[in-house]
Amino acid sequence: MTTTAPVVQVRDLQKSYGGVEAVRGVSFSIAAGETFALLGPNGAGKSTTIEILEGYRDRSGGEVSVLGIDPHRGGLDWKARLGIVLQTSGESGNATVTELLRHFAGFYPHPRDVDEVIDAAGLREKAKTRVGKLSGGQRRRVDVALGIIGRPELLFLDEPTTGFDPEARHQFWSLIRGLKAEGTTILLTTHYLDEAAQLGDRAGIIAGGQLIDIGSLDKLGGADARVPVVRWRDGNGLVREERTSRPAQVVAELVRSLNGAEPADLEVIRPSLEDVYLSLVRGHEAMPAGSGAAASTNEGRSDPSRRIYKDVRA
Repeated sequence: MTTTAPVVQVRDLQKSYGGVEAVRGVSFSIAAGETFALLGPNGAGKSTTIEILEGYRDRSGGEVSVLGIDPHRGGLDWKARLGIVLQTSGESGNATVTELLRHFAGFYPHPRDVDEVIDAAGLREKAKTRVGKLSGGQRRRVDVALGIIGRPELLFLDEPTTGFDPEARHQFWSLIRGLKAEGTTILLTTHYLDEAAQLGDRAGIIAGGQLIDIGSLDKLGGADARVPVVRWRDGNGLVREERTSRPAQVVAELVRSLNGAEPADLEVIRPSLEDVYLSLVRGHEAMPAGSGAAASTNEGRSDPSRRIYKDVRA
């Protein structure tokens, strides 16, 4: 039986800045060809985690392997196997899009065709334009093009669609799906939960420097987190609601109790990924200091079922 080692393996990762623990015992792995979304609020520790994986920052403890190499010891050959799209870019604005991509393509042993990348990134009409003259969204596309020009085995995407309009975001998603189809492993951070749902195979949620849940996008939070809520206004004007796995049956009983009339302001709410995410993060924030994370080393999950009502109303 042939087994493939994870492209990324993180065990008990820790990072402290003085007396502040930015990352506390985070563990996860990413399989070859997988798109893994690392989610969390600002300051949760996800950027620090990513920078350690990229080799930009040293860790305080734990074990990390990226493409079979400790990032702390990764050389130029290892770096050539990575593609990195940072949140911000400091590239020179004096070169044209084509000139910049050709320059960076020369750094890699087997780069993609420059014209192919320009087309894939939606930059054909701006190919001869100086980067400094581009809009914010167009410059972001240049960042993405630079990240994939080297034909990376592992691609880091840190908030890649910031500044994109809706149409550009969908075009970008098509580009990423194409890379995934080619076998590229992708680690994505994003504040757009719909983006994570569109692109991710699995996700990990970080809060307070800890991994509080991990799993496939449709399983985060566990089954209880996705139980629908039936909400209506009774005859006294009070809002009533019931969580149930059989919302149609509850609605039918309500209609029957009203002699066939539809209840006022009737809603059937099915918690979205955003609802589940917010429930997990808020639940973690409400935990007493020093409490352990719900899922730091396995696929275990916290149970947000008692908090969903409040989150749906928010």
